[in-house]
Amino acid sequence: MSTPPADRPLWRPDPARAAASRLVAFQAWAAEHHGAPAAPLAPVADDSEAAARYAALHAWSTDDLDRFWTAVTTWFDVRFRTAPDAVLADPAMPGARWFPGARLNYAEHALRAAEDPSRAGLPAVLHVDETTDRPVTLTWAELRRQVGSLAEALRAQGVRPGDRVGAYLPNIPQAVVALLATAAVGAVWTSCAPDFGARSVLDRLQQIEPAVLFAVDGYRYGGKEHDRTDVVAELRRELPTLRAVVHVPLLGSPAPEGALGWDDLVAADTDPVFEAVPFDHPLWVLYSSGTTGLPKAIVQSQGGILVEHLKQAALHLDLGPEDRFLWYTSTGWMMWNFLVAGLLVGSTIVTYDGSPGHPDTGALWSVAARTGATVLGTSAAYVIASRKAGLHPGRDLDLSAVRCIGTTGSPLPPDGFRWIYDEVKSDVWLASVSGGTDVCSCFVGGVPTLPVHLGEIQAPCLGAAVESWDVQGRPRVGEVGELVVTKPLPSMPIGFWNDPDGTRYHDSYFDMYPGIWRHGDWITTTDRGTVVIHGRSDSTLNRQGVRMGSSDIYEVVERLPEIAESLVIGVEEADGGYWMPLFVVLAPGAELDDSLRTRVRTRLRTELSPRHVPDEIIVVDGLPHTLTGKRIEVPVKRLLSGTPLDRAVNPGSVDNLDHLRFFERLGRERRA
Repeated sequence: MSTPPADRPLWRPDPARAAASRLVAFQAWAAEHHGAPAAPLAPVADDSEAAARYAALHAWSTDDLDRFWTAVTTWFDVRFRTAPDAVLADPAMPGARWFPGARLNYAEHALRAAEDPSRAGLPAVLHVDETTDRPVTLTWAELRRQVGSLAEALRAQGVRPGDRVGAYLPNIPQAVVALLATAAVGAVWTSCAPDFGARSVLDRLQQIEPAVLFAVDGYRYGGKEHDRTDVVAELRRELPTLRAVVHVPLLGSPAPEGALGWDDLVAADTDPVFEAVPFDHPLWVLYSSGTTGLPKAIVQSQGGILVEHLKQAALHLDLGPEDRFLWYTSTGWMMWNFLVAGLLVGSTIVTYDGSPGHPDTGALWSVAARTGATVLGTSAAYVIASRKAGLHPGRDLDLSAVRCIGTTGSPLPPDGFRWIYDEVKSDVWLASVSGGTDVCSCFVGGVPTLPVHLGEIQAPCLGAAVESWDVQGRPRVGEVGELVVTKPLPSMPIGFWNDPDGTRYHDSYFDMYPGIWRHGDWITTTDRGTVVIHGRSDSTLNRQGVRMGSSDIYEVVERLPEIAESLVIGVEEADGGYWMPLFVVLAPGAELDDSLRTRVRTRLRTELSPRHVPDEIIVVDGLPHTLTGKRIEVPVKRLLSGTPLDRAVNPGSVDNLDHLRFFERLGRERRA
């Protein structure tokens, strides 16, 4: 397809389909019962009218938090075992108090579909790995039974509300069962992917002192089996608080001495008992990347996650019982927790354990076709890799069921938008989203009633008071600024683990603008209500007083077929100068010659500005990433500024330390 003019969208929702969305139904109901702006159910074909309707709904959702979140809990029939005394007792950030007095249970809501006899035999989880041709099905009835059996087994091991349960599991159905059983008991879940080494896992789990550990003997990835028995043995030695270890034999190994067998714990025919816990009772602990120290142990609540994920899944992705929800993720990334949210709205979730690029780059597209996924989530990096590999998934596979493609992890560049509409599906809703582990949700994302514009996220999400601020704290439209959230969200952390006075939590988000959440992203809000993410503001490029987002440079540079990946860093020098090198990983067979250097510089100068042209272009063998695959900028800047490696980064948070050692040597050489 040819790219439309800038003022015309790449895609518009079918008016009838938009009118039938859950968002429109919610607004019509909330207008009648809770004072939301009126929204007729009749189809809307005009882009500006659709944008105005959503803007009015969004304004209501952030101006009147009490009525909006009351509407959400009522619309989704949240089961309060004890009614709340208020909705938002204290709106001050940090420390906002949501639904005080209320008691509920997250797992009870995740298993509600199993209560319907007509749905009990339908798939709740479809599982695929690199060795299976057909998905393995876990029905709603079987999911409920296994959760009930495992929850009872946890109680038999002495697990009580507030105890921590850790997992060293890949994205498999057992992980879903273990999470829900933990939540049913009122214990606190946390998970690490099995590609994490022992030190990385211990950096996380030692902070929270788990009572139980679920662990696999190994996992399969990229066509190979990876044995993890030695790592699990080390975890057992270094976690003295463990009262039980549950062995999940993914590779068929027998349980080690003293470990409990998974099959034995889920064998009983037991209805789950759901512990009624306070709204702000901890549900799980997620972790920051930990590149500059121990990972922050981010605690989110049962109630806060429940209501936020109901809103996000149903209203922003339009997920419901007819959907099959696939998001490529590992259990070490918050998107796995959000994948489980599909159960809250009755969707079938698809768990995939394996590489998205094995046996070839198109593997994930194949999984979507084989499972009949209706909503497919992936990363911007995978979309770009698919484009560079010359894939044609829309031509070569049956993706007729896919109605929505979500992307996150990093900003999706315009070329990624174009490729999806050219090579995947011309009539697909592209829901590029951005949020964070910090809230386990999205600040900005998809809206089923709005068009999709090239390189832009559709809108701020309901209930999220998102603005772009300058350094003086003034809102800006059409200019790059800090992403701030001016009012609380229920899924904001209830705190960090082992941060009794809240200092670390405060300093992470509220230090720059007191009482206002500063997320650490550069964004532009446009006059049509869309949002553009420019990258992390804590690694901001600042040349001649002009701030620039690194992702804008990556988008231009990585369009060149010779460049597989890039990293740009701005370093303030002692003499007042500013050095901005561009590091590139070349595609196989490519060479950084004068011609390629000239093309890189010319494209950056003409498509961005002369300020975006690097001082040097340097070839590297590879770039460092976090364990969840995000390229690392801040530690590299520290290394280039002369900081030793052991003080610039937490080694256990990086996928390849050798790549970082190159930057340490370069930093030393420049200061010699």
